Amino acid sequence: MMNFLEEKAKFEKTFKGYDRKKLKFYGVDGFDVYNPSIPFIWDKKKYLFGRVEKREKWAESETRLFVYKEKNKWTLVKEFKPLPLEDPFISFIEDEIVLGGVFVEKNEDEIVNFTTRFYRGKDLNSLIFFAEGPAKMKDIRLVGLANKKIGVFSRPKDEKIKEKYGCEAIVGFSLINDLSKLNSEIISQARYIPGLFKKDEWGGCNQAYCLGNNKIGVIGHKSYYDSKRKKAVYTVISFVFDIEKHSLSDLKTIGTRASFPQGPAKKEFLTDCAFPAGIVGLRNSRVSLYSGINDCEVGCILIDNPF
Repeated sequence: MMNFLEEKAKFEKTFKGYDRKKLKFYGVDGFDVYNPSIPFIWDKKKYLFGRVEKREKWAESETRLFVYKEKNKWTLVKEFKPLPLEDPFISFIEDEIVLGGVFVEKNEDEIVNFTTRFYRGKDLNSLIFFAEGPAKMKDIRLVGLANKKIGVFSRPKDEKIKEKYGCEAIVGFSLINDLSKLNSEIISQARYIPGLFKKDEWGGCNQAYCLGNNKIGVIGHKSYYDSKRKKAVYTVISFVFDIEKHSLSDLKTIGTRASFPQGPAKKEFLTDCAFPAGIVGLRNSRVSLYSGINDCEVGCILIDNPF
Protein backbone atom coordinates (compact mmCIF):
# COMPACT_ATOMS: atom_id res chain seq x y z
CA MET A 1 0.00 0.00 0.00
CA MET A 2 1.39 3.38 -1.01
CA ASN A 3 1.81 6.11 1.57
CA PHE A 4 0.54 9.67 1.20
CA LEU A 5 3.63 11.08 -0.54
CA GLU A 6 3.87 8.10 -2.92
CA GLU A 7 0.22 8.50 -3.90
CA LYS A 8 0.78 12.21 -4.48
CA ALA A 9 3.84 11.61 -6.67
CA LYS A 10 2.02 9.00 -8.74
CA PHE A 11 -0.90 11.35 -9.33
CA GLU A 12 1.35 14.23 -10.37
CA LYS A 13 3.07 12.06 -12.99
CA THR A 14 -0.22 11.28 -14.73
CA PHE A 15 -2.34 14.37 -13.98
CA LYS A 16 -4.23 15.72 -16.97
CA GLY A 17 -5.59 19.25 -16.67
CA TYR A 18 -7.12 21.13 -19.58
CA ASP A 19 -6.76 24.70 -18.37
CA ARG A 20 -4.99 26.40 -15.46
CA LYS A 21 -5.50 29.93 -14.24
CA LYS A 22 -5.39 32.19 -11.21
CA LEU A 23 -8.18 34.53 -10.14
CA LYS A 24 -7.60 38.25 -9.73
CA PHE A 25 -9.39 40.29 -7.08
CA TYR A 26 -10.01 44.05 -7.11
CA GLY A 27 -11.05 46.42 -4.35
CA VAL A 28 -8.85 44.89 -1.64
CA ASP A 29 -5.43 46.40 -2.32
CA GLY A 30 -2.78 45.23 0.11
CA PHE A 31 -4.69 42.06 1.01
CA ASP A 32 -4.61 38.48 -0.23
CA VAL A 33 -7.79 36.62 -1.18
CA TYR A 34 -7.68 32.86 -0.77
CA ASN A 35 -9.55 29.71 0.36
CA PRO A 36 -12.84 30.88 -1.22
CA SER A 37 -16.28 29.42 -1.56
CA ILE A 38 -17.25 27.99 -4.91
CA PRO A 39 -18.58 30.58 -7.38
CA PHE A 40 -22.37 30.69 -7.45
CA ILE A 41 -25.21 32.45 -9.25
CA TRP A 42 -27.52 34.67 -7.22
CA ASP A 43 -30.04 37.06 -8.73
CA LYS A 44 -28.51 36.51 -12.19
CA LYS A 45 -24.98 37.51 -11.10
CA LYS A 46 -21.96 35.34 -10.33
CA TYR A 47 -20.41 35.70 -6.88
CA LEU A 48 -17.98 34.05 -4.53
CA PHE A 49 -16.97 34.60 -0.92
CA GLY A 50 -13.25 34.92 -0.24
CA ARG A 51 -10.99 34.89 2.79
CA VAL A 52 -9.27 38.29 2.90
CA GLU A 53 -6.10 38.81 4.93
CA LYS A 54 -2.78 40.62 4.83
CA ARG A 55 0.15 38.42 3.83
CA GLU A 56 2.06 39.08 7.06
CA LYS A 57 -0.93 38.46 9.34
CA TRP A 58 -2.20 35.14 10.72
CA ALA A 59 -5.73 34.30 11.86
CA GLU A 60 -6.91 37.87 11.27
CA SER A 61 -9.20 37.22 8.33
CA GLU A 62 -12.48 38.55 7.06
CA THR A 63 -14.90 36.91 4.68
CA ARG A 64 -15.93 39.30 1.94
CA LEU A 65 -18.15 39.02 -1.13
CA PHE A 66 -16.91 39.42 -4.71
CA VAL A 67 -18.80 39.67 -8.00
CA TYR A 68 -17.49 38.34 -11.30
CA LYS A 69 -16.58 40.90 -13.96
CA GLU A 70 -14.69 39.23 -16.80
CA LYS A 71 -11.82 36.86 -17.59
CA ASN A 72 -11.13 35.62 -14.06
CA LYS A 73 -11.51 39.11 -12.59
CA TRP A 74 -13.58 39.57 -9.44
CA THR A 75 -14.54 42.86 -7.78
CA LEU A 76 -15.34 43.53 -4.12
CA VAL A 77 -19.02 44.04 -3.28
CA LYS A 78 -18.72 46.99 -0.92
CA GLU A 79 -22.34 46.74 0.25
CA PHE A 80 -21.71 43.36 1.87
CA LYS A 81 -20.70 43.73 5.51
CA PRO A 82 -17.51 41.69 6.16
CA LEU A 83 -17.80 38.74 8.52
CA PRO A 84 -15.01 37.63 10.92
CA LEU A 85 -14.63 34.21 9.29
CA GLU A 86 -11.90 32.15 7.67
CA ASP A 87 -12.30 29.76 4.72
CA PRO A 88 -15.90 30.52 3.69
CA PHE A 89 -18.15 27.91 2.09
CA ILE A 90 -21.74 27.84 0.89
CA SER A 91 -24.65 25.50 0.39
CA PHE A 92 -28.17 25.98 -0.92
CA ILE A 93 -30.93 24.61 1.30
CA GLU A 94 -34.43 24.99 -0.15
CA ASP A 95 -34.62 28.66 -1.19
CA GLU A 96 -31.91 29.91 1.16
CA ILE A 97 -28.18 30.33 0.90
CA VAL A 98 -26.16 29.10 3.86
CA LEU A 99 -22.74 30.64 4.43
CA GLY A 100 -20.27 29.06 6.82
CA GLY A 101 -16.75 29.79 7.95
CA VAL A 102 -14.32 29.44 10.83
CA PHE A 103 -14.55 32.00 13.64
CA VAL A 104 -11.25 32.37 15.53
CA GLU A 105 -10.88 33.62 19.09
CA LYS A 106 -7.48 35.08 19.96
CA ASN A 107 -5.78 36.39 23.07
CA GLU A 108 -3.17 38.76 21.64
CA ASP A 109 -1.26 36.47 19.21
CA GLU A 110 -2.47 33.17 20.66
CA ILE A 111 -5.45 31.28 19.26
CA VAL A 112 -7.54 30.13 22.21
CA ASN A 113 -10.49 28.62 20.33
CA PHE A 114 -12.16 28.34 16.94
CA THR A 115 -15.59 27.21 15.80
CA THR A 116 -17.49 26.90 12.54
CA ARG A 117 -20.32 29.42 12.32
CA PHE A 118 -23.31 29.32 9.99
CA TYR A 119 -25.40 32.14 8.52
CA ARG A 120 -28.57 31.83 6.46
CA GLY A 121 -30.90 34.02 4.42
CA LYS A 122 -32.69 34.75 1.17
CA ASP A 123 -30.64 37.88 0.52
CA LEU A 124 -26.85 38.11 0.42
CA ASN A 125 -26.90 41.37 2.38
CA SER A 126 -29.06 40.09 5.24
CA LEU A 127 -27.57 36.76 6.28
CA ILE A 128 -28.41 35.83 9.87
CA PHE A 129 -26.21 33.82 12.23
CA PHE A 130 -28.09 30.69 13.32
CA ALA A 131 -25.75 27.88 14.36
CA GLU A 132 -22.27 27.06 15.59
CA GLY A 133 -20.30 23.83 15.57
CA PRO A 134 -18.30 22.18 18.35
CA ALA A 135 -15.20 23.88 19.71
CA LYS A 136 -12.08 23.43 17.57
CA MET A 137 -13.85 21.68 14.70
CA LYS A 138 -13.34 22.88 11.13
CA ASP A 139 -14.59 21.44 7.82
CA ILE A 140 -18.24 21.00 8.79
CA ARG A 141 -20.31 20.92 5.61
CA LEU A 142 -24.00 20.77 4.69
CA VAL A 143 -25.80 19.44 1.62
CA GLY A 144 -29.47 19.62 0.70
CA LEU A 145 -30.87 16.27 -0.40
CA ALA A 146 -33.66 15.25 -2.77
CA ASN A 147 -35.90 14.11 0.09
CA LYS A 148 -35.62 17.59 1.69
CA LYS A 149 -33.38 16.34 4.47
CA ILE A 150 -29.95 17.86 5.05
CA GLY A 151 -26.70 15.93 5.16
CA VAL A 152 -24.13 17.08 7.72
CA PHE A 153 -20.44 16.15 7.51
CA SER A 154 -18.29 16.60 10.61
CA ARG A 155 -14.51 16.62 11.12
CA PRO A 156 -13.27 15.90 14.67
CA LYS A 157 -9.50 16.22 15.09
CA ASP A 158 -7.69 15.74 18.39
CA GLU A 159 -5.37 13.41 20.31
CA LYS A 160 -8.21 11.03 21.21
CA ILE A 161 -8.97 10.58 17.51
CA LYS A 162 -5.30 9.85 16.78
CA GLU A 163 -5.09 7.31 19.60
CA LYS A 164 -8.23 5.49 18.45
CA TYR A 165 -7.90 5.63 14.64
CA GLY A 166 -4.21 6.35 13.95
CA CYS A 167 -5.05 9.26 11.65
CA GLU A 168 -5.07 12.90 12.77
CA ALA A 169 -8.77 13.42 11.94
CA ILE A 170 -11.88 11.57 10.84
CA VAL A 171 -15.07 12.52 8.99
CA GLY A 172 -18.56 11.76 10.26
CA PHE A 173 -22.04 12.04 8.75
CA SER A 174 -25.54 12.62 10.09
CA LEU A 175 -28.94 13.72 8.80
CA ILE A 176 -31.22 16.51 10.01
CA ASN A 177 -34.73 17.42 8.89
CA ASP A 178 -34.23 21.19 8.66
CA LEU A 179 -31.71 23.92 9.42
CA SER A 180 -33.26 24.65 12.81
CA LYS A 181 -31.95 21.25 13.98
CA LEU A 182 -28.30 22.10 13.27
CA ASN A 183 -26.28 22.42 16.48
CA SER A 184 -22.98 21.35 18.01
CA GLU A 185 -24.46 18.24 19.64
CA ILE A 186 -25.83 16.87 16.35
CA ILE A 187 -22.50 17.57 14.64
CA SER A 188 -20.52 15.94 17.47
CA GLN A 189 -22.64 12.79 17.24
CA ALA A 190 -22.12 12.33 13.48
CA ARG A 191 -21.28 8.69 12.69
CA TYR A 192 -17.73 7.89 11.62
CA ILE A 193 -17.10 7.17 7.92
CA PRO A 194 -14.29 4.59 7.63
CA GLY A 195 -11.66 4.44 4.91
CA LEU A 196 -10.76 8.08 4.29
CA PHE A 197 -7.45 8.67 6.03
CA LYS A 198 -4.47 6.50 6.83
CA LYS A 199 -1.93 6.82 9.65
CA ASP A 200 -0.86 10.43 10.38
CA GLU A 201 -3.14 11.85 7.66
CA TRP A 202 -5.92 14.35 8.20
CA GLY A 203 -8.39 16.20 6.04
CA GLY A 204 -12.06 16.96 5.60
CA CYS A 205 -14.95 17.80 3.30
CA ASN A 206 -14.94 21.10 1.44
CA GLN A 207 -18.06 20.92 -0.73
CA ALA A 208 -20.81 18.31 -1.03
CA TYR A 209 -23.20 17.64 -3.93
CA CYS A 210 -26.46 15.71 -4.07
CA LEU A 211 -26.02 13.08 -6.80
CA GLY A 212 -29.39 11.38 -6.32
CA ASN A 213 -30.06 7.73 -5.45
CA ASN A 214 -29.01 8.39 -1.84
CA LYS A 215 -25.49 9.31 -2.91
CA ILE A 216 -23.45 12.44 -2.20
CA GLY A 217 -20.41 13.56 -4.14
CA VAL A 218 -17.74 15.16 -1.99
CA ILE A 219 -14.77 17.35 -2.85
CA GLY A 220 -12.37 17.41 0.06
CA HIS A 221 -8.76 17.63 1.10
CA LYS A 222 -6.26 15.12 2.42
CA SER A 223 -3.23 16.36 4.33
CA TYR A 224 0.07 15.16 5.73
CA TYR A 225 3.07 16.72 7.38
CA ASP A 226 6.24 16.04 5.38
CA SER A 227 8.85 16.06 8.15
CA LYS A 228 11.79 15.81 5.75
CA ARG A 229 10.84 19.00 3.93
CA LYS A 230 9.13 20.51 6.99
CA LYS A 231 5.99 21.26 4.97
CA ALA A 232 2.27 20.75 5.45
CA VAL A 233 1.03 19.08 2.25
CA TYR A 234 -2.62 19.47 1.20
CA THR A 235 -4.07 17.59 -1.77
CA VAL A 236 -7.56 17.66 -3.32
CA ILE A 237 -9.64 14.49 -3.17
CA SER A 238 -13.09 13.33 -4.22
CA PHE A 239 -15.29 10.45 -3.14
CA VAL A 240 -18.90 9.27 -3.32
CA PHE A 241 -20.76 8.68 -0.05
CA ASP A 242 -23.66 6.20 0.07
CA ILE A 243 -26.13 7.37 2.73
CA GLU A 244 -27.94 4.03 3.11
CA LYS A 245 -24.75 1.95 3.35
CA HIS A 246 -22.90 4.66 5.26
CA SER A 247 -19.81 3.97 3.20
CA LEU A 248 -17.62 5.71 0.64
CA SER A 249 -16.43 4.65 -2.78
CA ASP A 250 -14.29 5.98 -5.62
CA LEU A 251 -11.87 7.82 -3.32
CA LYS A 252 -9.18 9.48 -5.42
CA THR A 253 -6.84 12.42 -5.71
CA ILE A 254 -8.00 15.00 -8.26
CA GLY A 255 -5.50 17.83 -7.67
CA THR A 256 -2.33 18.89 -5.88
CA ARG A 257 -0.53 22.21 -5.57
CA ALA A 258 1.48 21.30 -8.69
CA SER A 259 -1.79 21.08 -10.68
CA PHE A 260 -2.27 24.86 -10.37
CA PRO A 261 -0.22 27.80 -11.67
CA GLN A 262 2.93 28.68 -9.74
CA GLY A 263 2.88 31.49 -7.21
CA PRO A 264 3.97 32.77 -3.80
CA ALA A 265 3.13 31.33 -0.38
CA LYS A 266 2.09 32.87 2.91
CA LYS A 267 4.73 30.84 4.75
CA GLU A 268 7.54 28.56 3.60
CA PHE A 269 5.90 25.47 5.14
CA LEU A 270 2.75 26.17 3.06
CA THR A 271 4.31 25.96 -0.43
CA ASP A 272 2.67 22.60 -1.19
CA CYS A 273 -0.93 23.38 -0.23
CA ALA A 274 -4.14 23.24 -2.24
CA PHE A 275 -7.25 23.81 -0.12
CA PRO A 276 -10.24 23.30 -2.45
CA ALA A 277 -13.46 25.27 -2.65
CA GLY A 278 -15.14 22.66 -4.85
CA ILE A 279 -16.19 22.13 -8.45
CA VAL A 280 -18.53 24.01 -10.78
CA GLY A 281 -20.34 22.29 -13.66
CA LEU A 282 -21.48 19.12 -11.91
CA ARG A 283 -23.53 17.87 -14.87
CA ASN A 284 -20.72 18.36 -17.41
CA SER A 285 -18.06 15.90 -18.52
CA ARG A 286 -15.42 18.41 -17.43
CA VAL A 287 -15.64 20.62 -14.37
CA SER A 288 -13.85 23.68 -13.01
CA LEU A 289 -12.04 22.93 -9.76
CA TYR A 290 -11.46 26.04 -7.62
CA SER A 291 -8.93 26.02 -4.82
CA GLY A 292 -7.01 28.19 -2.45
CA ILE A 293 -3.29 27.80 -3.09
CA ASN A 294 -0.47 28.36 -0.59
CA ASP A 295 -2.77 30.38 1.70
CA CYS A 296 -2.52 33.51 -0.42
CA GLU A 297 -4.12 33.00 -3.88
CA VAL A 298 -6.96 31.25 -5.71
CA GLY A 299 -6.46 28.90 -8.63
CA CYS A 300 -8.80 27.14 -11.04
CA ILE A 301 -8.20 24.11 -13.24
CA LEU A 302 -10.45 22.31 -15.73
CA ILE A 303 -10.51 18.56 -15.06
CA ASP A 304 -12.55 15.50 -15.93
CA ASN A 305 -15.67 15.23 -13.79
CA PRO A 306 -14.70 13.07 -10.78
CA PHE A 307 -18.30 11.89 -10.30
